[in-house]
Amino acid sequence: MQHNVTSEAELEAIYGLPAGPAVFKEIGHISEHYRAFIEASPFVIVATSGPEGLDCTPRGDPAGFCRVVDEKTVLLPDRRGNNRIDTLRNLVRDPRISLLFLIPGVGRTLRINGRAIISTDPALRESFIMEGKVPATVLVVTAERVYTQCPKALVRSRLWDPARFLKETDLPSSGTIMKALQADFDGAAYDAHYPQRLKETTY
Repeated sequence: MQHNVTSEAELEAIYGLPAGPAVFKEIGHISEHYRAFIEASPFVIVATSGPEGLDCTPRGDPAGFCRVVDEKTVLLPDRRGNNRIDTLRNLVRDPRISLLFLIPGVGRTLRINGRAIISTDPALRESFIMEGKVPATVLVVTAERVYTQCPKALVRSRLWDPARFLKETDLPSSGTIMKALQADFDGAAYDAHYPQRLKETTY
């Protein structure tokens, strides 16, 4: 017996159609209230798409690091990373982007769907300097759809409940994982040096 859902009609038969706030909360610009969410958020998840598939990556800085320029434009600095640049590789080939903003302690999230370009403008990059370091690029995101998401997922997961927090030592370390992937990798040394390396390479 086939149980796979393969059409929008089947989905609508199961879930029905959205109505009320679920529909009218979605707008094509960044309103004053939605701007308040963005400026209070220290963390955003960035989703992009490219020929090789999808990518989803976290970005974080002090609250307000995603700068709202106007009701259609958000700027996001691209800080130092591991140079995989999966997000950027996707964007130069497919400008579509989705942002999911989270605020610690707050159940609601904010989503922006739109398009992005990658800027190397020196003045723009300099305006995002942190600890003396200038980001290599800045994403200029044009918002096309903006809306808040209800808190049910965060409530169910108890994401912000300190009683549910794990310690890093409750999970396999990065060195342990990489040692399992490459036998001659010195995982113990990697883990031992990582705290200092993190301090030196955050920006």
